[in-house]
Amino acid sequence: MKEPGPDHPITITQNPHRIRVMLGGFIVAETTQALTLQEATLPPVQYIPREDVRMDLLDSTEHRTHCPYKGNASYFTVNGGGLVRENAAWSYEEPFPSVVAIKEHLAFYPEKVDAIEEFMD
Repeated sequence: MKEPGPDHPITITQNPHRIRVMLGGFIVAETTQALTLQEATLPPVQYIPREDVRMDLLDSTEHRTHCPYKGNASYFTVNGGGLVRENAAWSYEEPFPSVVAIKEHLAFYPEKVDAIEEFMD
C-alpha cells in the first residue's frame, strides 16, 4: 500500500452537481451525492453511491485490478437499451484508508458508456 503524497496526490471532494450516467437511452446512475476523485495528473473520476446506481443493470465480472494507492477494484458489465459494455464500471469494495470515502461507490469509464453528464442544478 502506498500513501498519496506530493509525488502522487489524491483528493476526494463532494461534487455539488447532479451526475447522470447514460447507456442505450437508459439512466444507469443519477446522483447529487457524487465524490470527485482527483489522482495526480489523471482526469477526475466521479464516484457514485451504490444506492444511486441501477444495480439491476450491472453484472459483476471476474475482472480485478490493483491500485497501490486505492486497493483492489472489482468490475461490472453495464447493460442498457440493448447495449452491453463489459467491465464498464468499477468499485473498491475495501479501499485503503486514505481513500475510504469511495467505499460503497461506483465509477464508470466514459468511453464505455454513452455519457457521464454533469448538471449545474
